[in-house]
Amino acid sequence: MTVRCGIAGWIDRSLIDSRLFYPMAVKTSEDRLAFYATQFSMAEADTSYYGIPKPEVTERWAARTPPGFLFDVKSFSLFTNHPTRPMNLPPDLRAELPEALRAKSTLYVEQLPPELVDEAWERFRAALEPLRAAGRIGAVFFQFPRWFLPSSRSLSYVEQVQERMYGFQIAVEFRKIEWLDARHLDGTLAFLRTRDIPYVAVDTPQGHDSSMPALHEVTSSKLAVVRFHGRNHETWNKKGLTSSAERFNYDYNDDELAELGGGEARAGGVAGGVGGGLDADGAALAAPEQRARPRRLVRRAAAEADRRRRRRLAEHRNP
Repeated sequence: MTVRCGIAGWIDRSLIDSRLFYPMAVKTSEDRLAFYATQFSMAEADTSYYGIPKPEVTERWAARTPPGFLFDVKSFSLFTNHPTRPMNLPPDLRAELPEALRAKSTLYVEQLPPELVDEAWERFRAALEPLRAAGRIGAVFFQFPRWFLPSSRSLSYVEQVQERMYGFQIAVEFRKIEWLDARHLDGTLAFLRTRDIPYVAVDTPQGHDSSMPALHEVTSSKLAVVRFHGRNHETWNKKGLTSSAERFNYDYNDDELAELGGGEARAGGVAGGVGGGLDADGAALAAPEQRARPRRLVRRAAAEADRRRRRRLAEHRNP
């Protein structure tokens, strides 16, 4: 089992502006990625949410990272039922939109002609192919919004997503709490396990309307994913913040890391690997001594998972 830890983006502005993570001589995005890959074994690439990257961009990502490094790539917003600006579509696809759709401020996937949707999916796959060919792709991450409700139609769409991304590992995060309520929880987990799709667990401040339960369930034999958003109650739903850096500004203490390490170890004992992503906006990864703390969480989780696995093997051999 392999346990990895990384953050959401290596060119996050607050990370750069802190002047605590990158050496002063590291100035370009290419050099930042190369340095980042010496500190962590994975990264979440979220620029793909705002637009489909060109294959030559992901080729450079692969070229500037060492063997064994992985990217978890966030889905283009159109594919997760988020509002998408026409300007974020590839220019030639945007030109093929009906005039009425080009004039809209945002679009949803069901509004587009089917042939354009098909082509957008093909462009997205082509964009990720250099990472897959280089062995640099971890999972393609589909984060569904709060208006993506638990229903047979939604489950059918998740199946379609998995089929569209054949050859790539996908992982799914839900933002609507009803997916995990008493009525739907068993069905949600059973569906994901049947399709061998990892459920993306999230650590957030609890007690808010937007808080998803701290559920660490393994639904895939290949991968478990946990995203750490911090536990800043004061800023979680605060209006008027100037940047997401304020919302996610949080430094996990040692007790919280120990608690989280136990949950990730339980996940790692079942899945083939665990990926952990922290928001780059938080302070937890800014200074060198703070960057070491998530890595301690990773090592602790891996060691605990190994102990659990050895214990199960011993019990199997000596019933």
